[in-house]
Amino acid sequence: MLIQIIGVGKLKEKYLMDGIAEYAKRLTPYLKFQVIEVADEKAPDSLSEAEVGIVKTREGERILAHIKSEAHVIALAIDGKLWSSEELAAELDKLGTYGTSHVVFVIGGSHGLSDDVMRRAQQRMSFGRMTLPHQLMRLVLTEQIYRAVKINRGEPYHK
Repeated sequence: MLIQIIGVGKLKEKYLMDGIAEYAKRLTPYLKFQVIEVADEKAPDSLSEAEVGIVKTREGERILAHIKSEAHVIALAIDGKLWSSEELAAELDKLGTYGTSHVVFVIGGSHGLSDDVMRRAQQRMSFGRMTLPHQLMRLVLTEQIYRAVKINRGEPYHK
């Protein structure tokens, strides 16, 4: 199975990069895992609604350019479905069992995901109603993917 995370913006914080690298290393025996960064759209802090739409569209185009047609896409969105770790594990197991060997999780930038990306996604997943920095979300998601793999294999989780 190939699992990818596509995220907007470049990680700059070493502790986040180190954490993702650690979980990616732990995933290596079980599946192919990749994190793809797409450039965020440079814009001033204060934007009109129309300008936010343009930013999201441009970032969305960059995201969609990395998604293959056969991929099952799960967009991270506040209005998405709340899954427990066990439910995420079950969903990944179901996808792998029924022929979807390529799963892509998408994390938008500071303004969220474009409508085109949301339409491409087969599912929406939420980690809660709180807004988390998209850089931190990459680490949290990577850890949860690792946890899901361990759950599916019936193996103990090593912290």
